Amino acid sequence: MARLLTETRFANPDAAYLALVEARRGLSQEQAAALDTRLVMILANHIGDVDVLQDALALAKQALPPSG
Repeated sequence: MARLLTETRFANPDAAYLALVEARRGLSQEQAAALDTRLVMILANHIGDVDVLQDALALAKQALPPSG
């Protein structure tokens, strides 16, 4: 089983973040949500490991503010 890598692997993490922000610029909330969903599916397919995907989902959920 592969493990989820959480340390940055980008030579320039700021450029990676900026690319994500710029991709959403000018989109409606619905378009941005659709872009995010499609990007997640593309990257999940690239990962190709359900265990790693589940670890990533759990980590992302931990960062969400409480609902309610």
